[in-house]
Amino acid sequence: MKRFATAACAFLTFITCSFSFSLSTETSNTDDPCAKIAGQPFVPPAEARACLSSYPLNETLRQNVMQVVSKVFDFYTFEDYYLVPVPEFGQPAVNIRDELARINGTTYASDYAFNKDLFDLVNSLHDGHTVYYPYCYFDIFQNLLPAPVVSLEVDGAQDVYVVPDLVDFVSALGVDYSDYYRSIGFDWQRLAGARVLAIEGVTAYSYVDQVADTVTGNYIDHGVRVNSVWSSYQIKNGSYAQRFGDLAGPLFPELDNLTMEVMLVNATQSETVVVPYLAMYLGQPFTDSPSYWDTNCAANDETNGIDRLTDDGAAAGATAARAVLHPARSRGAELPPRLVPNLTATSSSDVLWSYILPDNKTGVMFVGSFEPENQTAFIVQVADTISVFQKANVTHLLIDLTNNGGGLVCLGEFVHTYLAGSSFGYPGYVNTVRANALADKIVAADIAQGINNSYSFYAPDFWAYPTNGTTFSDSFNYITPNTTRTINGVEYTESQRFWDVCAPYPVDIPEQPPFALANVAIVSNGNCASTCAQFSTLMYEQHNTTIAVFGGKPNGTMQFKGMAGEQVLEWYDLDSELKTSGVKDDPLAPPDLLVNADIRHNWRTAYSWKDEETPIEYRYQDYPQLRFPYTRETYMDPQALWMFA
Repeated sequence: MKRFATAACAFLTFITCSFSFSLSTETSNTDDPCAKIAGQPFVPPAEARACLSSYPLNETLRQNVMQVVSKVFDFYTFEDYYLVPVPEFGQPAVNIRDELARINGTTYASDYAFNKDLFDLVNSLHDGHTVYYPYCYFDIFQNLLPAPVVSLEVDGAQDVYVVPDLVDFVSALGVDYSDYYRSIGFDWQRLAGARVLAIEGVTAYSYVDQVADTVTGNYIDHGVRVNSVWSSYQIKNGSYAQRFGDLAGPLFPELDNLTMEVMLVNATQSETVVVPYLAMYLGQPFTDSPSYWDTNCAANDETNGIDRLTDDGAAAGATAARAVLHPARSRGAELPPRLVPNLTATSSSDVLWSYILPDNKTGVMFVGSFEPENQTAFIVQVADTISVFQKANVTHLLIDLTNNGGGLVCLGEFVHTYLAGSSFGYPGYVNTVRANALADKIVAADIAQGINNSYSFYAPDFWAYPTNGTTFSDSFNYITPNTTRTINGVEYTESQRFWDVCAPYPVDIPEQPPFALANVAIVSNGNCASTCAQFSTLMYEQHNTTIAVFGGKPNGTMQFKGMAGEQVLEWYDLDSELKTSGVKDDPLAPPDLLVNADIRHNWRTAYSWKDEETPIEYRYQDYPQLRFPYTRETYMDPQALWMFA
């Protein structure tokens, strides 16, 4: 990837450029905390923090970041929902503008402290579509604890356990990781399957609640966040993998260790164990502090948007609406081979694996994501999989959505329409965008210049009338006149309502459902985000599809969906909208970012079919019909879970 550290410096004041210069000329390697750890795949968290905290706060950079973040929030569809708490989700009130003002006026000891505070603020919204990612520090040093945890039911009682497959799982990280613990004399292997009674002086479940509320983010429902704390299985890069979970694998190196009170397997008395974290480096190569900044922190050619009308090869830049968790470099490991399904796969790809269970009447589609490498191949695979099931006389369909991070909106709508049949009608949600003054100018400029949906998400022909599905004409301004609603005492202005335009698809859609919809069921751990949340909610609202969620904690409520906004725009996407329409120079528009970062936001709202004034994100009534705790047999064994289901 091409980097533009010098160009970024040219945009800044003399103090910023002299800051970079002083690092390279006055700091010797013996005093440089970044040089000390350069080239090491794993480092103690304290040494990682020393490197990250070595850059002093630069006011020019802070003001640049704060301008961009503040103005991006002008487009955020859910801002006013945070003015009061939502107890059903365990979501506290967050006054976003007051908090931004606080951060803008706070004195910080380092650039890292400023960026971490801003990250924590946006992360506290628990909306994975809306997060600030400072790539200088986020997902750079992932803390890994050799004791991932999960909630299991054993002999009728639920408790927190260190994962029983610990030895196989952690060993997959390689000798660099295990050798460190051997060098300090820490035997992590003996913790496999241990029951965890307390963590950091509080009950294990209480500590998990703290992690769910302060670390996890992503999902507005507290119960769903709890499941993200546990280690769990997933499809990643076409293979079965195991997550560390947010307790054992946080993306900042904030903690040096965890103190656990555990009952080891076959022990009769508990003991207290201090388990050290080790931070894994996931960023770009560096040799010292200046090179770390240049390769990880300075704005690069993927930071800010482009004018899609003039940049070569940019015409396809706005062709696919996405609703997806942010892709992270966070590390897990391949699922131990004994836990990988031993059934013959009827199809497999980077995001979807399918099987026929031994009862010969149940087909399984494990959909790990709606963001495949090839959209057309995914569509064809789904159609082919269902055809194979039908030819084998399969009558029941089980869809596993565990840890599905979402993806392309139209792929979720495709799976729904293929299962419901073309006779069902529109397979998505009615939705809107926020109608602020700058959005109004973007749409007006797109119309005036004849900009179409190949170049802009705001272009009218990206959307359709919600009455008949006819695509908007190129000249239809769906922002003006706008509509208003009152949210928590504040007047909220949004566009007119519209539908997605997804069809036609490159396969024939069956007119009638290929399976009786009463015989279709969904299983997951609730970590079903974005497009996945929209798909599962559509199945639930429109067809009363049975959904079973596994995990959680005893006596805790949990949704079957994670974040359920309609579409996310990354900063690059929004900035490209501004530049393509020609309104980037408007006083309301945010400037270019001068650092390597992203501020993504929920750009569209999807409204529930059961309550057309409530976004599906805020429907707290959407509980799964079935809840099951994990057991030693099902917690990391997809095939055992499917057989149980």
